[in-house]
Amino acid sequence: MLQQLNAIPIVPGEAEPSRDYEIVRRAIAYLSQNWSEQPDLDQLARQLGLSPAHCQKVFKRWCGLSPKEFVQAITADHARKLLAGSTSVLECAYQVGLSGPSRLHDLFVSHEAMTPGEFKRRGAGLEMAYGFHPTPFGEALLIATERGVAGLAFVNEDAGQDRQDVLAEMKARWPLARYVEAPERTMPHIQRIFDCRNWTPEQPVRIVLIGTDFEVRVWETLLKIPMGCAVSYSDIARHLGCPTASRAVGTAVGRNPLSFVVPCHRVLRADGSLGGYHWGLTRKRALIGWETGWLRSRAAATPSSGQAES
Repeated sequence: MLQQLNAIPIVPGEAEPSRDYEIVRRAIAYLSQNWSEQPDLDQLARQLGLSPAHCQKVFKRWCGLSPKEFVQAITADHARKLLAGSTSVLECAYQVGLSGPSRLHDLFVSHEAMTPGEFKRRGAGLEMAYGFHPTPFGEALLIATERGVAGLAFVNEDAGQDRQDVLAEMKARWPLARYVEAPERTMPHIQRIFDCRNWTPEQPVRIVLIGTDFEVRVWETLLKIPMGCAVSYSDIARHLGCPTASRAVGTAVGRNPLSFVVPCHRVLRADGSLGGYHWGLTRKRALIGWETGWLRSRAAATPSSGQAES
């Protein structure tokens, strides 16, 4: 296997994001367990074995938020506020489509779905290149076909996973495909996905959705949820015309093969709690907190000219 390349930059925390994530992951786990006590910086630093100044610096470099601000971002009250506008978020997204102004502050994605016949062949005839890469959210496996990215999965430390576990799980989705270890082919996709400077409508991230018809419809709905917003499983079910299918929607969300790009982390329970996440709740909290910081940093850097962005 080729030697891993350096960590990919991501705004706002550009310096050593992959190395920072291990510290941040431990910090998030602690804050998530103790947020109701509103732990201060000194308490967090002692837990991590760091000085308060270094703890603050690493966390804010990675997330764009201080630990205190992050605690505020992951509380149930914050989640409920996000959910309060969930219906209007989805309705608006359906009206304007995937590439209009509603996609500001988010990944620009061009996607296609495999036909039911191609899906039933379970990957037969497909060559899938794969590679493991450091990212700002921990190590990730990316799988790509000639048509685009088909899989992106994080190594879930909370569940004791290693590389082979993650790869085996992905291979089980498309067992008849031919897999080629080729990190030099998957690295450009990682760079496009995890470097915000490459998020442009002119060069969208190309993804291929491989699943049942219902799963694909759920994943396509997830693509319409703007960054910084959240919806519930029942919201998605209603918009698919299946108001009683919340449980099936939850199963499809859990089967999402493209973490981060297809933002299943923006789906919460109806009561505002986080619900589940295939790659660990610590990482889900990290993604939500990072998005909050990124939006805040972008808003601070944008001149208030009174004109809409284009």
